[in-house]
Amino acid sequence: MHIVLLICALAMPVVAFFAQRGAFGPDNGTISDRYPTLLVAEGYAFAIWSLIFTLALVFAVWQTLPRQRGNPLLAQIRAPVSWAYAMTTAWMVVFPMQWFWLALVLIWATLAALLFALLALVRSPAGNVLPRWALGLHAGWMSLAVILNTAQVIVAYRLLSTEQMLPWTLLLWALAGGLLWWANTRQRAHPAYVLAALWGLLGVVVKQSASPLNGAATSASVAAALALLLAAHSVRTWRQHGSRARAANTPQAER
Repeated sequence: MHIVLLICALAMPVVAFFAQRGAFGPDNGTISDRYPTLLVAEGYAFAIWSLIFTLALVFAVWQTLPRQRGNPLLAQIRAPVSWAYAMTTAWMVVFPMQWFWLALVLIWATLAALLFALLALVRSPAGNVLPRWALGLHAGWMSLAVILNTAQVIVAYRLLSTEQMLPWTLLLWALAGGLLWWANTRQRAHPAYVLAALWGLLGVVVKQSASPLNGAATSASVAAALALLLAAHSVRTWRQHGSRARAANTPQAER
């Protein structure tokens, strides 16, 4: 399974290279412009994929090393991580082809697989620094990407109003907030997840602040508020776990 994971990790940047050159259809920026929403981030924010791919490759190579092949924790997460990488790759093929419903299923399934693996790592914290950074960054970004992809499906198929998008956009923001709070709490606000999510939220703030669409300014404000709440929640979580760790390490006589 460790070789499968390596192959899946290698496939992501390779397919992304061809996708951005129009091998499967219009690039993501073109499609986003074709189906504008109040949730899309500024183009520069998507550069995070370079870091996600790099960490995924480093992790994939590392887990093939002899010392890691028999690691029971890695054995537990190799299958879901391989699925997450494979579905990320598949999404990069079907989204430019504008098979939006399939793309939506793939992106939500990818996030579920990443979070499943991350929660397994949280339960066994020893020696998992590299996988938590690799998977946390990926999951943090995907936690916003699933909401954006959902909005684009709504616009592409005109499931709801494309003239007055703010009401249903606010519902999607509520979903995003709940998802971020739940995932951040369960995995104890790991910096990789937090930083990726904040990066995405700030990208939305920048894009929507300059957008001419009705409701864009409000959406930008909501994104900014969520970023502040996520940062505050993370700091609070770090302090709580820091206090518990210090209490656990305090000798009984000193208590």
